[in-house]
Amino acid sequence: MEDNILTIEEVAAYLRVSDRTVYEWAQKGEIPAGKIGTVWRFKKSEIENWVNAKLSSQTAMQAELKVQVRNILSPDRIIFINQSTKHDAIVQLSQVLSSAPQIKNAAELTEQILKREELMSTAIGRGIAIPHIRLSSVTDLVMAVGICKKAITDFQPIDDEPVSLIFMIAAAYNQHAYYLKTLSHFSVLLRSDGFKQSLLDSKTPEEAYAILLKG
Repeated sequence: MEDNILTIEEVAAYLRVSDRTVYEWAQKGEIPAGKIGTVWRFKKSEIENWVNAKLSSQTAMQAELKVQVRNILSPDRIIFINQSTKHDAIVQLSQVLSSAPQIKNAAELTEQILKREELMSTAIGRGIAIPHIRLSSVTDLVMAVGICKKAITDFQPIDDEPVSLIFMIAAAYNQHAYYLKTLSHFSVLLRSDGFKQSLLDSKTPEEAYAILLKG
């Protein structure tokens, strides 16, 4: 990668995509490239500028996105939890979240969510926890919701109130702005005691989903 002129294979390794993908991008003019004879070649500086422009554009677009619950949650990822410990509750909810097509490595999701929780509790007070993670094996932001039938006492919340609602969020590495906006959206939404109680009182995932859509 230290040479100024790169091959398809070197660009593919740099971008962590297949050789075929780089070839197709070059053929379509989607990536800065030139031909020497019949062989595609790439300037390292142009590839770096192209990557930076793509990332900046994507971050700006994500910053403008409104959080649309229907795009990140479905009724089948809302469950009623009967676990008594945060470990078991997180494992159960991560397994549900892993059913989403955006999650490509279920084992990694569970492992990293648990590691994140060990570093610092994701209980934000008022009976709410928001375990969250960004991973390269996640293709787009997605969420699962757990409604605890028995409040969980070992989340170590800042206000000592046992956790009754768990919102688990996973996102791709390049979704930082949208990820933060989603965390903020639900943190603000759940400050309403009426909204929180209506979720706790819901009898079915479909009922809870309808409440979240209105929120």
